[in-house]
Amino acid sequence: MNTSIDYKNSNLIDGLTSFFGEDMNLARIKFLSLFIIALCKVQSVCFEKLATGFDCKATKLSSLRRIQRFMASYVLDVDLISRLVFALLPHKPPYILTMDRTNWQFGATDINILAIGIVYQGVAFPILFKFLPKRGNSNTQERIDIIDRFIQLFGKNAIKELVADREFVGEKWMEYLNSEEIKYHIRIRENFFVDDPRTGKKIKASWMFSHVKLNQIEVLRKIYYVNNQLCYLSASKVKDKNGIPELQILISFNYLENAIESYKDRWQIESMFKAFKSSGFNLEQTHLSDINRMEKLFAVVIIAFVWAYKIGLFLHHNIKEIRMLNHGYRAKSFVKYGLEYIAAILLNANYQDNIGIFDFLSCT
Repeated sequence: MNTSIDYKNSNLIDGLTSFFGEDMNLARIKFLSLFIIALCKVQSVCFEKLATGFDCKATKLSSLRRIQRFMASYVLDVDLISRLVFALLPHKPPYILTMDRTNWQFGATDINILAIGIVYQGVAFPILFKFLPKRGNSNTQERIDIIDRFIQLFGKNAIKELVADREFVGEKWMEYLNSEEIKYHIRIRENFFVDDPRTGKKIKASWMFSHVKLNQIEVLRKIYYVNNQLCYLSASKVKDKNGIPELQILISFNYLENAIESYKDRWQIESMFKAFKSSGFNLEQTHLSDINRMEKLFAVVIIAFVWAYKIGLFLHHNIKEIRMLNHGYRAKSFVKYGLEYIAAILLNANYQDNIGIFDFLSCT
């Protein structure tokens, strides 16, 4: 089997050209191919490390300058990346969307990302994201904008339901979701007050579920006002990270017996963020502070992420399952599993590619 540098690059270039060919020139596609291969080899977004991983005849310094020019001057249409991810999804719509925000600090700079992922077998596929020029929570308009963008790109029919944590509750936000008839399951704080439209009384949400026992689920059949918006409520009692029982109270657009089960998919976006950071591409190693450059970098990393994710899924289901640990979690994520396999092929000329790794980035 041909494992030469040119062979590897040409295979990835062919795959990217089949999708980006009408919107991106060949020179830029070739650069993206080099960048993605380097990402999978060094598993870091540090430019100096990436430059050493470029499979080309240029010097490390020349590759570094090429990366810097791309980040500084090239205008990347990130919607193209979203469309690529959508085309590569291994399952059909409608999809469960999970919304969350992650942040970290680089020196005095706050990196704050609002993202939507598509739920699938343990780690959400990153489909849309927005870097926020501030610390703290996203606001209503930022959330509405990212959902509107999804609808514009893929249609409202592609949304089965939205799951989100306690940050994503607000009157105007809920009004938007209700008016658009977007089904949702969003957690609220225990001290939230709800209004009973039948009696006009205010009731603390935790009081309504005070009788719920550990691991028990209850779904209320009557509708209530939360933040002046009508919704249904459900709750379960679970143990938190410290083993202490706590109520998990959800608001939902529609009455659904399995609302709690649907909400459990929310954590998959946290696994996605973890893969971008400590257990995958070490995104926090970047020295970038400019938001536009950060968004560009994040978009390119998404391609490598999806590639590794799909290969990890295939390996787990068809070659060798990931070992389960005593606490019930897998020894490594699908992304890490796929990334290790890709790196082994790219770094070792004698390592045989028995599954056709470049086919996993084909949309045909």
